[in-house]
Amino acid sequence: MAIVRGRFENAPVVLASATPSIETRVNVQRGRFARVALPERFGGRTLPEIAAVDLRRDAPERGSWISPRLVEELRRTTEAGEQALLFLNRRGYAPLTLCRACGHRFNCQNCSAWLVEHRFRRALVCHHCGHAERVPETCPACGGLETVVPCGPGVERIAEEVARLFPDKRRIVLSSDFPGGTERLRSELAAIAAGEADIVVGTQLVAKGHNFPNMTLVGVLDADIGLTSGDPRAAERTFQLLQQVTGRAGRGAKPGRAMVQTYQPDHPVLAALISGDAERFYREETSAREAAGLPPFGRLAALIVSGADRAEAEAFGRSLARVAEPPPGMMVLGPAEAPLALIRGRYRFRLLVKAPRDTNLQEFLRHWLIRAGKPRGSVRVAVDVDPMSFL
Repeated sequence: MAIVRGRFENAPVVLASATPSIETRVNVQRGRFARVALPERFGGRTLPEIAAVDLRRDAPERGSWISPRLVEELRRTTEAGEQALLFLNRRGYAPLTLCRACGHRFNCQNCSAWLVEHRFRRALVCHHCGHAERVPETCPACGGLETVVPCGPGVERIAEEVARLFPDKRRIVLSSDFPGGTERLRSELAAIAAGEADIVVGTQLVAKGHNFPNMTLVGVLDADIGLTSGDPRAAERTFQLLQQVTGRAGRGAKPGRAMVQTYQPDHPVLAALISGDAERFYREETSAREAAGLPPFGRLAALIVSGADRAEAEAFGRSLARVAEPPPGMMVLGPAEAPLALIRGRYRFRLLVKAPRDTNLQEFLRHWLIRAGKPRGSVRVAVDVDPMSFL
């Protein structure tokens, strides 16, 4: 919108990012944007050294999530009077709760999603609709007593492990779930910058834009989280996020280092991050997008059909597909269940339109929806042109 406004006002617009999107980089190549490169950090400081921790060979102890190698680096860093950041892009205590006796998994009653345990709230919470319920003492499926267990880590569980490993060190957990809002976050960031914490545990909330002069170590606990998504931008977004969070190290007078825990250190995203060869990653990712005709070399539009009745929503999705009539060069895919097939009690089906870059996509969509007619009952159709989310 800033670019559109700048065009209306005939005003220059400056886009600033250490990790510009592929769309922005291609706009530079096409001459639509001019590029001003800042090749060095402020004050000529060096970028952090990044190393991979291969979890297949250097796995944490049973019931732990921090590898022995990273534990030792945390000890060295804090004993030197420096700060460390442990990054995990997963809120709460555990992403899944199940019964170890019968295998029952706690799902949201309104969404096709697991309930996330938030130990400080003593609740199981859905991150999509907000539904919350108490953690039960017995399994609702088999009645097992003390058989309900959390599976996997969130930042709260990592903070618990840090407290066990380093009981004498000061720690702060940064997550958008905690009460206190903006004021609490502002005060905690100021406390970290002032050196009032030895170890920081945080989600992507801490990845961007913050300057902690005494932070010399960043540990990424699960670099593989974002690589399994069906989103065409998954690789790019993971690379950007990891580059941003590792960049929190070494911003002061002391050099920084980062350790990235992963089960696939040879993945192109992680190989580019560890080698520091960002340009190679962007070249390969841009070429793959161009070969597939994906943005910015093609256009996409998503139609999300949702309804309180699954059969009604699916039927209208199929009727949409039958009357699509795409012109040559355009494809209509679906309908298929959305990755999140149920949100807030509404069943969701997705159609995806893939078109050449010079297509008048809005006109095609407008005529398509007119042919389809208005949906009946609880069915609704949401149109997302050039979608940024594929959930």
